Amino acid sequence: MPTPSSAIVDDLTVHPATGSRKDDPVRGILLVVVAMAFFSCSDATAKYLNLTLPAVEIGWMRYAVFSLLMLPLLLREGTGVVRTPRPALQILRGLGMLGSALFFILGMRFLPMAEAAATSYVSPVFVTVLSILFLGEKIGPRRWAAVLTGLAGVLIVMRPGGAAFQPAAIFPILSAMSWACGIIITRKMTGQENPATTLIWSALTGLAVLTLLLPLGGMVLPTAQEIGWGVFIGVMSTIAQWLLVRAYRYGDASVLASFSYIQLIWSASLGYLVFNAVPDGWTFAGSAVIIASGLYTVHRERIRRRESAARTAQPAPNGPAVS
Repeated sequence: MPTPSSAIVDDLTVHPATGSRKDDPVRGILLVVVAMAFFSCSDATAKYLNLTLPAVEIGWMRYAVFSLLMLPLLLREGTGVVRTPRPALQILRGLGMLGSALFFILGMRFLPMAEAAATSYVSPVFVTVLSILFLGEKIGPRRWAAVLTGLAGVLIVMRPGGAAFQPAAIFPILSAMSWACGIIITRKMTGQENPATTLIWSALTGLAVLTLLLPLGGMVLPTAQEIGWGVFIGVMSTIAQWLLVRAYRYGDASVLASFSYIQLIWSASLGYLVFNAVPDGWTFAGSAVIIASGLYTVHRERIRRRESAARTAQPAPNGPAVS
């Protein structure tokens, strides 16, 4: 059985631009579901380590393992795989992904897993807004309605002004904003960068920044057990990313993205089993609103792509017919 690292290397170096594509959406959906379980295991472990270690140190261990698992890719492809004509964009994307991970770990220090996960799923809202500002995309009234619905769901989960409100709820929102920034930059580089290059830059950027922040974050000398859990976080999150890479080889993003919301179920289950935390009714209600908003956004994206493809396929006036 290949290690996660070697499997990722194989996926990224065989047909790096597009990858070998097979139409098997059921397999893709199953891979997404399992990937979300691995992400939730990583999150639960990070929440456990939050009891004794600072968030920066937890993030550093995660990125150290991530970077080590990228070594086979460097050894196979050589230093040329690191070369990029857009180093500034690569660094900005890496910072976005780092911010997403770090803010989420900070949020879980104070929030139940299900609440933190639900709030962070507002990222499609920020992706939509940033697409207008930086990619020049035009958003219709239906997409704007979905954006406002998603924000309403976040307010239901957070309940600002109520007795249950915690200021730490801002951390998952910042995580979602950082993730959205990373997604927008990824879109901007689509088709112009090798995915392997992007992955390595993300790993090295995160590790470099966290190494600089480590002395400032109140570093604590971890025990052997804590180091083991830190390695576990890095391995789980890397395997989850590999599973997602595999999943999108078998199905369209517009179909598979909907099933990422299964992470809310995994997070709620692990939160109960590990921390004895039961989400309240407001968290379930807000999660349902956020999921509905996200699913509708995916639906509209699918329609928009079909319409765009149809317009592209139309023959020019008085031109030859397209078969």
